[in-house]
Amino acid sequence: MNDGKTVAMKKTSKASASTAVKRKASRRKTTSVALAPTRPTAPQRDIAADARSTIRRLKTRLAAAQARIADLEASADTDFLLGVLNRRGFERELRRSVAYIRRYHANGALFVLDVDRLKPINDAFGHAAGDAVLKAVVAALSRHVRSSDLIGRLGGDEFALLLWNLSETDARAKASALEETIDGLTLTFRGRAIATGASIGIAILGPHADAGTALEQADCAMYVRKAQRRGS
Repeated sequence: MNDGKTVAMKKTSKASASTAVKRKASRRKTTSVALAPTRPTAPQRDIAADARSTIRRLKTRLAAAQARIADLEASADTDFLLGVLNRRGFERELRRSVAYIRRYHANGALFVLDVDRLKPINDAFGHAAGDAVLKAVVAALSRHVRSSDLIGRLGGDEFALLLWNLSETDARAKASALEETIDGLTLTFRGRAIATGASIGIAILGPHADAGTALEQADCAMYVRKAQRRGS
């Protein structure tokens, strides 16, 4: 009697074990099928190719737009006639330079230059002659300053220069040399000789400099210098 029950229990246990093994195998098979990689269909490959093409096209357009923005920003800060910084561009660079000077205890000099007799030249010869004078002045200034220095046109016949690493003595000597250079320019416009000159005011830039104040000081000094030259 007990032997029969034991046999029946063993058969039931074997059946249960067999069923469990089959279930595990089934799960492994199902998992294996679920994880198996599938190859993209032709329509899917076409969609992916179109997406890559669109991305490349958009990147090209973005690069062109960024280059255009850079060109517009540069032109907004540049005097269209003379190719130097305009007032907006120069004042921005002056503020940056003064911040550098204050932070690192560097030094420099700010020059404000006024071209002498430009209005009489415009009246006598026309604005084309005045433009030729301004171009000659900028060319002379560019030859006598370093590439790290800045030249800007504040408007009309007034210019500003930022020269690095100059003491006050050196700055005054440099201003005098630039005046002499521009005074010595020989210009001929349509067969007629034109004489010009320049008056320069200076503000020294040190650790406590302020961009707006320095520009005002150099501008006032320029008018003082202009009066001196007229009286000499």
